[in-house]
Amino acid sequence: MAEFPSAEALCAAARHVRARGWTRVEAYSPFPVEGLDAIIGAEKGWIAPVTLLGGILGGAGTYFLQWYAAVVDYPINIGGRPLNSWPAFIPATFEITILGAALAATVAMLALNGLPRLYHPLFEVEEFELASRNRFFLCLPACDPVFAPGPARDLLAELHPLLLREVPA
Repeated sequence: MAEFPSAEALCAAARHVRARGWTRVEAYSPFPVEGLDAIIGAEKGWIAPVTLLGGILGGAGTYFLQWYAAVVDYPINIGGRPLNSWPAFIPATFEITILGAALAATVAMLALNGLPRLYHPLFEVEEFELASRNRFFLCLPACDPVFAPGPARDLLAELHPLLLREVPA
């Protein structure tokens, strides 16, 4: 893991590492860095489609349950109105659509981020706490196909970082 003083240095280092064939590069910064996700090859997330699916399923399920209860299971003719009176079903359908989307987004975010994870090996590096304040870190994980401890350390040393540390497993 290498520490850099600025977002520009982090982006330059990430470009250099990716140009050398690394496919799994992790970057940590105290604020979002424009374009960094494209540089490190981060994939577009699945949270938006899962949220949409949760909303659609919640809304359709709620509408179906109300329709089934009012038309099929327990039809009551009140004032000559039609049994399938969709305007009466809209408030609950809308609310459960929002609830379904929010729950799906929360579960998807937790699952896709690998949470809850109470421990990460990066926490062993004392300087890593600066990633939430004013420092930028680039990490080359051992799960990358081209990883070898010596060459990875040499590659990061070429980038002239402020600090170079090996992350314990």
